[in-house]
Amino acid sequence: MALLAEHTVKARPAHGLVEVYDADAYLDDSAAAEASREQVVAGNGYHLYLHSLQPDIKVDVTIRIWDQVQAPPKHCEGSTPVLIESATACLVINQLTVGPAGTMDLPRPGIYEGHAWWTGRKSTRDYYDRILTEHTEPESLKRAWRNNPTPEHYYLDLHLTGNVCPDGEEDSV
Repeated sequence: MALLAEHTVKARPAHGLVEVYDADAYLDDSAAAEASREQVVAGNGYHLYLHSLQPDIKVDVTIRIWDQVQAPPKHCEGSTPVLIESATACLVINQLTVGPAGTMDLPRPGIYEGHAWWTGRKSTRDYYDRILTEHTEPESLKRAWRNNPTPEHYYLDLHLTGNVCPDGEEDSV
């Protein structure tokens, strides 16, 4: 099991959401965004939406590309299967109100499948709620949010499963 590529960015989950999508698939999908509120991570094949329980503390998003399937670790808070198609071999990690937090170049264009899993989601929400009651000054809040003792982290462990065909038909690897 070889790790082929890895990239981590910090992103602010404005409205509780962070998006991951192919660089050419920038149109949003409100149904997938809404589904993420129930499933934590949901998508439509071109977009993935990661749903945080708070809107202000930056979360870590790590995308890892493996040479084969990876099971989510036992210590994760939750996981779900995911699929994302990338014709450009470039994924964008987007913050809804301020724009891209970063991009990741994939080894090649294709259809990537795997699992999304997360840690620190509930503890970050609890910390967020507590800090809102303890701090009223904006600068004090920002400092407290930067010092979250249990960071919220989303992982996308993916592997290449198919090629992107110009006519929209899938072709397995």
